[in-house]
Amino acid sequence: MSDQAEVELEARLEEQESFEPPASFVEQANVHDEGIRERFDEEWPECWTEAADLLTWDEPYEDVLDESDAPFYEWFTGGRLNASANCLDRHVEDGRKNQAAIKWEGELGETRTYTYGDLLNEVEAFAASLRELGVEEDDVVTLYLPMIPELPIAMLACARIGAPHSVVFAGFSADALATRMTAAESEYLVTCDGYYRRGDALNHKEKADKGLRGVEGDVETVVVDRLGDELNHFLGQHAHDYGDLVDEHEGTTVEPVSRDAEDMLFLMYTSGTTGEPKGVKHTTGGYLAYTAWTSRAVLDVEPEDTYWCAADIGWITGHSYIVYGPLALGTTTMMYEGTPDYPERDRLWELIEKNRVDIFYTAPTAIRSFMKWGTEYPERYDLSSLRLLGTVGEPINPRAWKWYYKHIGGESCPIVDTWWQTETGGMMVTTLPGVDTMKPGSAGPPLPGVDATVVDTGGEPVEAGEAGYLTVQKPWPGMLRTLYRNDERFLDEYWREYSDPDADEWVYFPEDGAKLDEDGYITVLGRVDDVINVSGHRLGTMEIESAIVGVSGVAEAAVVGGTHDVKGEAVYTYVILEDGQDPTESMRERVIEGVEDAIGPIARPEEVIFTPELPKTRSGKIMRRLLEDIASGAELGDTSTLRNPEVVEDIQAQVTED
Repeated sequence: MSDQAEVELEARLEEQESFEPPASFVEQANVHDEGIRERFDEEWPECWTEAADLLTWDEPYEDVLDESDAPFYEWFTGGRLNASANCLDRHVEDGRKNQAAIKWEGELGETRTYTYGDLLNEVEAFAASLRELGVEEDDVVTLYLPMIPELPIAMLACARIGAPHSVVFAGFSADALATRMTAAESEYLVTCDGYYRRGDALNHKEKADKGLRGVEGDVETVVVDRLGDELNHFLGQHAHDYGDLVDEHEGTTVEPVSRDAEDMLFLMYTSGTTGEPKGVKHTTGGYLAYTAWTSRAVLDVEPEDTYWCAADIGWITGHSYIVYGPLALGTTTMMYEGTPDYPERDRLWELIEKNRVDIFYTAPTAIRSFMKWGTEYPERYDLSSLRLLGTVGEPINPRAWKWYYKHIGGESCPIVDTWWQTETGGMMVTTLPGVDTMKPGSAGPPLPGVDATVVDTGGEPVEAGEAGYLTVQKPWPGMLRTLYRNDERFLDEYWREYSDPDADEWVYFPEDGAKLDEDGYITVLGRVDDVINVSGHRLGTMEIESAIVGVSGVAEAAVVGGTHDVKGEAVYTYVILEDGQDPTESMRERVIEGVEDAIGPIARPEEVIFTPELPKTRSGKIMRRLLEDIASGAELGDTSTLRNPEVVEDIQAQVTED
């Protein structure tokens, strides 16, 4: 392509506000019925039998939805099934035992492929091992593992014997592990000796052992040997080698335990406003049906696909869209142990070409990094196998969306920008790729059967063009059932803000702000507490960040509020520039002008701080609390959960110099 044609293409993309899915995609899409939302509305809640029909039931359910004890809703009541059997046995019985179920890529270049037959055999062997260690139905098993195949194997082994699992992200501290095990009263732990990060062998068992010292009573522990000779480890009392256990039970048949649809499948602990982690409870029938249905309808997953969700199974995205959703549909799901830029910044594109990936689902944080690194990295590889792209984790700004669409999707892949939460279990607001027009920056309309409504402070729906609070007015199958052993907190955190219990009207409030457009599309503006109060004006940090990233030459931005003598709070911006851009005074003025043009003078940044990096947790989220401390000149809080703690001092020094 000539330089002039490239410039014209960039200009067209910059101006374009909506994109239609390619006709070739629509023709083959799993869902292409333009009347599906109306049909689901008319048939609600029976519409959700479409999701339940994707599963194999041991005993049929009697009712789709039981609302008698709202908001403690129950789905597919009376039905019985097993999640492990739905993800493995039925595909093997259908003659697909030799199809790849999991393709794993290690950071050092190692690969492992498990067919559905292989996976079933190892899951049964480990399920038998867990039973031998004393795990019984309804015992919570904690899994503290990185992105290695033994993690989904352990999840499915637990599900097979009816033992809920509680996955703790491997990047979390020893204290975080102890807190979660204690809260779940978990007496069983599956962990590993260590894993690789950016080429270095990390000692994970040392951290796990430290965490166990904070848990009362004896804990039966299983240790996966990931590092081999790189790290010698001592098992000790109540500890067992994973490989030895699996070898001892190789060939053992473990019949899947039939579970009630409302029996707990897993716990996932997530941050709460009080600082104490919340144990989100997901159940077997509704959750599995919903993740299978959304994987099929939104991600367009087919059994023949190679599908890659580049998340970590330590988070809900990995549970729903690396393990349960894809495997329930019988596809090939990919796992990757490493980081996107190791050993080189082209690592992901190399893997997409090598594995002929059809569907790629990642986070806006990663996409902004790809933009910063430059187009030369994806341009080295053939990405033509891609059929669909997705984003998850936070709102994506229009500029990053268009970059993703052009440079990764080649302008031929629909993009699904998905809004959902740990608590929702699966996607809630997004376009259906075979049906809907895409609008960069807007997640899209609610999914069929999902009543997501933007309301004002009084709970009334807002008009088009107005911002308000995102709510969900009807239950959905993937929803959390409660917070583990804390029903009162469940009601307080999610249901009491906009509900009217006296009228038996229950509204779920996810604590996100949103804007509605004339087509019913929802743009998520971020957490309602992610606001800066400047002279009485409440400004959403997401909106300001989008304005900054819209400035040519800017790769990423974080916005926080800092104390101000006059305004009370002022806008402080931390900006990462694209490679080749200099942090000049001219660039600083362009950032300020970009904010003023997009939002108004009230949002004018008090300071623009250029930095090569932002402080991020090991899951890739910006730790804005530390940036607030720097802006306000306050004492810095804990940096132990950061993957790059050194950057905090660098930013602090720069602010002091300025």
